[in-house]
Amino acid sequence: VRDVATGRSRGSRGDGTSHRRWKEKIVEILAEIQAPLSLLMLRLCNWALLKLLNRLFLGVQLHRGQLEMVLRAARTPNVPLVFLSTHKSQLDGLLLTFLLFSQGLGVPRVTVGSQACSPRLRALLARLGAIFLPSRMEQAPSDQEEGLLGAVLATYVEEVLRSRQPLLIFLEEPPIALRLSAPAQRWLAMVYRAVRDGAVPDVLLVPVGIAYDVIP
Repeated sequence: VRDVATGRSRGSRGDGTSHRRWKEKIVEILAEIQAPLSLLMLRLCNWALLKLLNRLFLGVQLHRGQLEMVLRAARTPNVPLVFLSTHKSQLDGLLLTFLLFSQGLGVPRVTVGSQACSPRLRALLARLGAIFLPSRMEQAPSDQEEGLLGAVLATYVEEVLRSRQPLLIFLEEPPIALRLSAPAQRWLAMVYRAVRDGAVPDVLLVPVGIAYDVIP
C-alpha cells in the first residue's frame, strides 16, 4: 500500500499534505471493507438466531462426516481456513456463521457481494464479521482506482489469513446462478495472491454447504 501511495505522490516529494490525503483515502477504503466486531451484537444475535431458527425450521441437521472433516482441517497447525460455499438464500451467511461458531471454529469473516443491502443492514452485518468489497471495485474501477483499492484489499486479506481468522467465501449470489460471481472471483484472487506472494505458506480450502428442504 505504501509503495502504491508513494508512487502516486512522487511529484510531491514526500509532501506532508499529500501523505495525509493518501492516508485518509486508505482509511476510507478500509471502512468500506470492514467494521470492528461487536461482542455485544454477536451475543444478542446468537440468542436471537436461536429463536429465529426454532421458528423457521423444524430441524437443522449436521452431516457428521463433513463436520469431522471441517474439525480435522481446523486442527492443522499454522494454516488458515477458507470456507467455500454455494449461496442458496440470504440466510446462508448467518446460518453458516452460527453453525461454525457453535462447533468452536470461531466467527468467520463472511464475504458479502453486491446484492442490494440497506445501509443499516450493512452496518449490522459488518459488526457481525461481514466484509465487503469497496463499492467502486464492484463497478469496474479505472486503473488508477484499481491500484490503491487492489493494494488495500490484498493487504487486508493477507492480514486476515496471517492472523488465522476463518474466511467464508460464497461462490455465487442468490438466486443460484451456477457460475462464479464477480465478487467471489475478487476474493479468491486475493487469497491466491496471498499464497503466491508468500504472505502465508499455505491455505486450506474447505467446502461447506447448506441444503434446504424448502429454501426460505
